[in-house]
Amino acid sequence: MPRYRLTLEYDGTDFVGWQRQATGRSIQQQLEEAIARFAGGPVSVIAAGRTDAGVHATGQVVHVDLQKPLPPFRVMEATNFHLKPEPIAVLAAVEVPDSFHARFDAVERRYRYRILNRRPPPVLARNRVWHVQHALAVPAMQEAASLLEGRHDFTSFRAALCQAKSPVKTLTRLTVREAADGPEGEEVWVEATAPSFLHHQVRNLVGTLVEVGLGRWQPTRMTSILAARNRSAAGQTAPAAGLTFLAVRYPGEEG
Repeated sequence: MPRYRLTLEYDGTDFVGWQRQATGRSIQQQLEEAIARFAGGPVSVIAAGRTDAGVHATGQVVHVDLQKPLPPFRVMEATNFHLKPEPIAVLAAVEVPDSFHARFDAVERRYRYRILNRRPPPVLARNRVWHVQHALAVPAMQEAASLLEGRHDFTSFRAALCQAKSPVKTLTRLTVREAADGPEGEEVWVEATAPSFLHHQVRNLVGTLVEVGLGRWQPTRMTSILAARNRSAAGQTAPAAGLTFLAVRYPGEEG
């Protein structure tokens, strides 16, 4: 059975998340049903990461096995045709060895969280940002973020329902900066890179960094939050709408 690697973009606003659920519409369900319409039977799609309800993606990677070989371009085109009008698109498709696994072979995942930092509410960026009206001190947030990089026990940033075997993760990079485009200081980006993440880890990190940006907490508080190993020690869980799964890297690929 030929295996294909697909790169996806999607708007997660109206979905229960990536994974199939007993009720509600999921990205996985819509994609599997679209592929099945031209593949001649049911298929199972495996993703690099399971995004939550309301979370978006510009570089999600999945793999799928088909009953018969098809040109990758045709797989992409046919899938996109049958996905209409869902806000999901296949950006690229390549045939890969059957040893390739979208989830287990990934060596790095990258997320971006967008914060709209202005008084007026979002219009064009609605369902894409967290609207924080009060001014954020980006340098203080970056100072705090630097203390969270590296290998730590991230229990304080872990969701109660997280199924990971261990709370110890390596946060390769955590940066806070003003957006590269748009009015100066209006949008703040928090970008996180790691081999893997705990459930809600990025959103909990962002919620904590915003406390620093608002001047409520000092950057050095991150050290004690990590040491507490208690979810109540950290900040709130940032809304899902601001989070986007940017990219996945595999062995031999550049970062």
